[in-house]
Amino acid sequence: MQNEINHQGLLTALVGDLINEKRSDRRWRNIRFFIILLLIVIGFGLIFSGSTQPSISEGEGENYISLIRMNGMIGPGEDFSAETVVPVLQQAFKDKDSKGVILDINSGGGTPVQASIIHDAILEMKKKYNKKVIVVGEDTLASGAYFVAVAADKIYVNPNSITGSIGVIMKGFGFPDLIKKIGVERRVYTAGTEKDRLDPFLPQNPNDIEKIAQVIKEIHDNFKEVVVQGRQGKLVGDTEALFSGDFWSGKAAVKLGLIDGLGNLRDVMRTEFNVSRYKDYTNSGSVLRALAGQMGASMNTMLNESSGLRVFSKI
Repeated sequence: MQNEINHQGLLTALVGDLINEKRSDRRWRNIRFFIILLLIVIGFGLIFSGSTQPSISEGEGENYISLIRMNGMIGPGEDFSAETVVPVLQQAFKDKDSKGVILDINSGGGTPVQASIIHDAILEMKKKYNKKVIVVGEDTLASGAYFVAVAADKIYVNPNSITGSIGVIMKGFGFPDLIKKIGVERRVYTAGTEKDRLDPFLPQNPNDIEKIAQVIKEIHDNFKEVVVQGRQGKLVGDTEALFSGDFWSGKAAVKLGLIDGLGNLRDVMRTEFNVSRYKDYTNSGSVLRALAGQMGASMNTMLNESSGLRVFSKI
């Protein structure tokens, strides 16, 4: 009987060792795979970075302008973010042979911080490189995108472009009665009396509403100040209406002084720079960044799963 127990214990230990060994082998096999894949991505990045340059479009004459297209939501991690756009701006402005810079924007806005950083970078580079900057708005040039645009020397849009929306918005939902109905007891622990402010599972209170109004007013005031400086002497009509958060067609925006004229990219290239060619600097290296970011996320997930690590807390 004792021998049988010993054999069973030995067998259990051997099975356990075998399982652990298999897990270890699988983990290191995954790590080796991701390392090899990462090296391949880096290799392609080095090849492309050394050989791929922004190409010049077809057209008459030798002169050209630097073109940057800014599309989509403005925010961290997006194509339209300070991290992505500012390095491209630097490349475009440094081009000694270009006659100026055109920013082709199609965006309904995004975070005020990202828009502000890009706006300030444009102003800084205009001064440093002494180059004219023109914005051409496409379907939408609104809110944070308009914040960016007022850093330019002139703004053009299509007659049908949605333009303006000089305002600030915060949105959310409230579920104060939901957890009671489904029988859930919620437990929240904070250090700091206002740390749970705006909790969607708590009823709204006057202090929260007052706080929101204060913060978005400050951001709105900053927005208005930037627009007034950028469009100095050009705004027409009641500023209260202009800064109400409302939007207009491109044709109406001209009359209000929000923009300087109507035109598309090709029109503006000829009108402002007398050229028909551009060098497109848009998102150079964005594919490599996306691949590297995906690789990093996958590697982090794989390592966390293999070690059993989970992170729940945030500040």
